[in-house]
Amino acid sequence: MEFDLIERIRRHTEVHRDDVIEGIGDDAAIVAVPAGRELAIAIDTLVEGVHFPPGTSPADIGWKALAVNLSDLAAMGATPAWALLALTTPGGDEAFFDGLARGFAELATPYRLALIGGDTTRGPLTVTVAVHGFTTPGEALLRSGARVGDVVMVTGTLGDAAAGLRCLAEADASPYAALVDRLNRPTPRVSAGQALRGIATACIDISDGLVADLGHICTASGVGIDIEAPLLPRSSALLTHFVEADALDFALGGGDDYELCFTVPADRAGELSSTMARLGCGATRVGRVVEGSGVRVLDEHGGVYEPSRTGWNHFAA
Repeated sequence: MEFDLIERIRRHTEVHRDDVIEGIGDDAAIVAVPAGRELAIAIDTLVEGVHFPPGTSPADIGWKALAVNLSDLAAMGATPAWALLALTTPGGDEAFFDGLARGFAELATPYRLALIGGDTTRGPLTVTVAVHGFTTPGEALLRSGARVGDVVMVTGTLGDAAAGLRCLAEADASPYAALVDRLNRPTPRVSAGQALRGIATACIDISDGLVADLGHICTASGVGIDIEAPLLPRSSALLTHFVEADALDFALGGGDDYELCFTVPADRAGELSSTMARLGCGATRVGRVVEGSGVRVLDEHGGVYEPSRTGWNHFAA
């Protein structure tokens, strides 16, 4: 049964790449890293009831399991190449595997991402994906390069996914379909990450919440960051369905946005804003890098705003 399931997933996700010497079907894959490139590797695990609600469609699970990993590659400015998939499931429901594979393949195909191996086992529903991508030596985006005076920018809009999760608690979540879709099918900003190479001084993807993730840039770069709350980009769907205070807290600490947050010299911000607009995701200035440590959120009067949530903690009680 295990090998039948792997073959079923392979059929949906088959992509031919010359750099895959041996893919699915042996004890390990063999791949060739192109000359003059470095390999960026990321891995994430999604657990039912933690990272996606029970009842999420198999296709959405497959999409999201890959998307959160591609977002990590995007934050490094990397070009996706290969993936490994490990799936733990309570049973061998063929319809579930077909749906998951379709969602995975729907996102993988535009990037010519090849599934080169994996594993299946029985247990609570858990999906682990590892992705591999290429970077040019010395050009990978890191968290450690932010400098005092840099501008802080984000792609897209913030807070929709966390709001979508809240909406799923409603008896009828259909009015909030746009928000729920942002939760179930985040868009990895791969092209945006590639456009940031050689310009952004630091970059991270927003998975645990803007404040929490910017804190990692502060620590790695030895700086502080001031966020101006009125500048945070939020969608019309979010602002339609939630009051300002809730919408702001979702944007600051909700997590699951998978947008890119980056720092850039102030004189390059306009250029990047135009570039991101051409790529279809846009980019908004939301703050600045300052001396000190940690993240401060400032309100419209310049006072310190204390959000009700500062981000996701995987091991909080």
